[in-house]
Amino acid sequence: MSAKPSLWLRLGWRGEALLWDMVMGLFARLPIETASALGGRALRLIGPLFSAHRAALINARLVFPDISDQDAHVLAMAAWDNLGRIGGEFAHLKELRPYTQNGRVEVIGLEHLEAIKKSGKPAVLISGHFANWEVMAAAICLGGIEARVSYRHANNPHIDKRITKARLDYGIPHLSAKGEGGAREMLVAMKNGQSTTFLNDQKFNMGIDAPFFGHLLKTAPGPARLAIRFGVPIVPVSITRRPNARFTVTFHPSITPSDDPDKTKAIAQTVTMINQFIEERVRENPQDWFWVHRRWPKEIYRKSAGSKPSAD
Repeated sequence: MSAKPSLWLRLGWRGEALLWDMVMGLFARLPIETASALGGRALRLIGPLFSAHRAALINARLVFPDISDQDAHVLAMAAWDNLGRIGGEFAHLKELRPYTQNGRVEVIGLEHLEAIKKSGKPAVLISGHFANWEVMAAAICLGGIEARVSYRHANNPHIDKRITKARLDYGIPHLSAKGEGGAREMLVAMKNGQSTTFLNDQKFNMGIDAPFFGHLLKTAPGPARLAIRFGVPIVPVSITRRPNARFTVTFHPSITPSDDPDKTKAIAQTVTMINQFIEERVRENPQDWFWVHRRWPKEIYRKSAGSKPSAD
């Protein structure tokens, strides 16, 4: 049994939740375009104060070795802007419902969703942290696909409850937090004919080594394992931010999992294909990716700490 959180930790959680309610309340009172812009501006101001800003600059150089200091800074600032905009838009999720007339979310590639429906079998849908990734899950679930969505729970349980409720109200009925319990739920979902959805672009310490932009990085093998075990396709999804809090969600042609008789090799080969899809999307729209995540090993960030790139 885990230890009960300390009084100070619980008070801290309450304080954070109060601040969350105040910020979300402010965003909710503003038009979505204004809330999005305000959130973006706020994080462009405070984001560079965090250590994650340096991680973003290092990530930019790892992905684009020839990038200039100025362009690396531009990408890092774009990541903060996007993250802040997601915060502003979170209070307006109901205005971002796909499949509404004259709505803010354009959906492309619906034939790939229809193929899942016609097959009578589930699928594994994957993407990365692009633009406002909340929109992707809604495009899947409101597109007639019964899917269980994997997510990373917030450290603060009060904020986690608020986020979960907002997602349920948005039209995402089945959520599983990452971890052993969530993995079991995903497995049961697939057994019951329910599709599963993952954002598969972040570091997973218990994962397998797979190439990502020329480096072998720990990557979650869960989506590949499920697709191979149940003999179902992997359907990649991308999200692109448009001006004025508008988005395009694209369903891409399915990835056929490796049929190598050696299951370990098959999983590694399939994970590599997923990573290749993520790489292509990052190159296409680098301004939309979540650059502030420490995707590479800790040693890389330690080695890079000595050389401080210019932000001008």
